[in-house]
Amino acid sequence: MSHVLIIGSVWPEPKSSAAGSRMMQLIHLFLSRNYKVTFASAAADSHNMSNLSEINVSKASIQLNNSNFDAFISQLQPDIIVFDRFMTEEQFGWRTTKHCPNALKILNTEDLHSLRKTRQESFKNEKEFQLKDLLANDITKREIASIYRCDLSLIISDFEMKLLQETFKINDDILHYLPFLLDPITIETKNKWPDYKERAHFVTIGNFRHEPNWNSILYLKETIWPIVRKELPGVELHIYGAYPPPKATQLNNQKEGFIIKGWTEDAHQVLKNARVCLAPLRYGAGIKGKLAEAMMNGIPSVTTSIGTEGMLGEDSDWSGFVTNEPSKFAKAAVKLYTDKNLWQQSQQNGIEIINTRFQKKSFENSCIDRILMLKSNLTKHRTQNFVGSMLQHHTLRSTEFMSRWIEEKNKNS
Repeated sequence: MSHVLIIGSVWPEPKSSAAGSRMMQLIHLFLSRNYKVTFASAAADSHNMSNLSEINVSKASIQLNNSNFDAFISQLQPDIIVFDRFMTEEQFGWRTTKHCPNALKILNTEDLHSLRKTRQESFKNEKEFQLKDLLANDITKREIASIYRCDLSLIISDFEMKLLQETFKINDDILHYLPFLLDPITIETKNKWPDYKERAHFVTIGNFRHEPNWNSILYLKETIWPIVRKELPGVELHIYGAYPPPKATQLNNQKEGFIIKGWTEDAHQVLKNARVCLAPLRYGAGIKGKLAEAMMNGIPSVTTSIGTEGMLGEDSDWSGFVTNEPSKFAKAAVKLYTDKNLWQQSQQNGIEIINTRFQKKSFENSCIDRILMLKSNLTKHRTQNFVGSMLQHHTLRSTEFMSRWIEEKNKNS
């Protein structure tokens, strides 16, 4: 039985974030093919983390800059190592290479952090995002180097696949497109959903710790919701998400219909009971779990071009409206909320997006086949990735010495 070690930056929280859901999809993919799975992280346990033992996944706590990890991985000897986000590969990649040189190394990017961070910086500096800004950012160099050092990187968005191929000229041999892995929406599923008249109020949902989500909530509060509320005075906006800070709960205003709900145990039920989802994202990357979940629960949405990035095919119609202009966003929200026929067509568009672009049966086999092929030709594969070998050589030296220096410093303190 092949053994997969996943090294996570955090423990998976599928009820808190899209990243947590994505990680659980990967875990279940390996389990469905009878891989043994161990999940390790240096993060502290969290209240919302998934109970991995319930699905027969071993849990291991590890430490940063600590040689105890060397003994751990030497004993474990996994066949495949998955790094969750490039920072994890930076921290543990050199140790895995040293002690498990024949293990296949996979980077799960979640989204391109460099793209998200550069867009965020551009927004805060009140300038239009340009590719030259991305190319100049140090975090981009770190992330691209991590992609090269790994044998394969899983890319969740076809937009980001194209960016890596065309802008950074990265060879397809070390990239693999793997979007959300979802079950189909059947007629039986749709018939169980509450209909238009049974749903009420607007909803937005997302982890408050994720900066693009928090920015969109402020945008709603300050700019968009007042326009919508004026047109629909009896309607409320319910804001859900894990880890709401005091600055978020202080925005709660019953009189304005702006209600901070915070954590929910069942996001699916919340989405099924609401009529329209609002996601005015002004920066970000990857594909948006909140919008996929909305479509999975039959709720149309109003979002931005950032929101739909990587989710729409060339001939697809969005499950609602897409606009980057706040007054048009508010008008679209009102129209979608009040027009039953438009709402129903938008719901159907969402079903088609899920069923044509994110079906797990369309992607699971090709991903496993790719992994098996690389495992059987690993030496040749690595020989062809000279840039990766070069970066691995230099990183192994520099990162190892830095990590050992930090470890000694920690001991002395």
